[in-house]
Amino acid sequence: MNASKKVTAPNAWPALSLKEWEPTRATLHMWTQMAGKVKLALCPNENHWWNITLHVNSRGLTTQAIPYGDRAFEMQFDFQKHVLEIHCNNGQQREIELAPRSVADFYREFMDALASLGIHVNIWPMPVEIPNPIRFDEDRIHASYVPEYARRFWRVLLSAESVLEEFRARFLGKCSPVHFFWGSFDLAVTRFSGRRAPERPGADKITREAYSHEVISVGFWPGNEGASDAAFYAYAAPEPQGFAQTPVRPAAAFYEKGLGEFLLRYEDVRRSDSPAQSMMDFAQSTYEAGATLGNWDRAALERAGNETASNEASA
Repeated sequence: MNASKKVTAPNAWPALSLKEWEPTRATLHMWTQMAGKVKLALCPNENHWWNITLHVNSRGLTTQAIPYGDRAFEMQFDFQKHVLEIHCNNGQQREIELAPRSVADFYREFMDALASLGIHVNIWPMPVEIPNPIRFDEDRIHASYVPEYARRFWRVLLSAESVLEEFRARFLGKCSPVHFFWGSFDLAVTRFSGRRAPERPGADKITREAYSHEVISVGFWPGNEGASDAAFYAYAAPEPQGFAQTPVRPAAAFYEKGLGEFLLRYEDVRRSDSPAQSMMDFAQSTYEAGATLGNWDRAALERAGNETASNEASA
């Protein structure tokens, strides 16, 4: 990277204490899974499950356009107005308020809103990738929503997404979009070496497809109850020998053996002199460690000097 080109992100990096916002996070996680499961049911399958993800935009999280017969519709979690909007290309729309209410109540209104628009879709009402899941239509435990915490979460996603988009632009090989996985509730971008990965013994359908090829991923995870606080993460799969022992940047980053990932706590990034630069240093240094030790063809996969097209044009 050209040292004269300082990485910036367009938004503030607000405090996001898991202890404070966990009830809202847990409820919002369930609501986003509903929208994601609709995408899963209706969108054509893409490699590595890219078809099911949500995307960060200037208002919150969106499904982007979903095909339905000769129509299309989009679902938008708007964290400015605090509503879930459902827009159809024929002009019809519905809004569901994002407010303190049980997952069961939200699920009922969500499915009714889709049906009222003539969108009839069956989804499996059991949450995924969480411990002790409760069916959406039976979950009256999760019922919290504090607008300010949801807004802060979105602002962190927006800032992180900006850095990850620049990081993504430095790569010439196959690379995922910067997208939000509603199952694990994290924002991620994944680079590929171009080689198939060894089969994972006992892997389920989702894992087998996600890791069919060699990857290095970096992203942001807001934490959850009983686990760690918000953090940026990076991992290589399969992990090359020596990866865990490789020094990475910034100094606050560390390797978590139990997860098999490098972590950089969000609070350390937020309090740094340049949060965006700290995050970029983490993404770049962990990628370099994995790609070098994994014998990736870096000369063919990377832009010269890690410059983005926009940086080259303005140089």
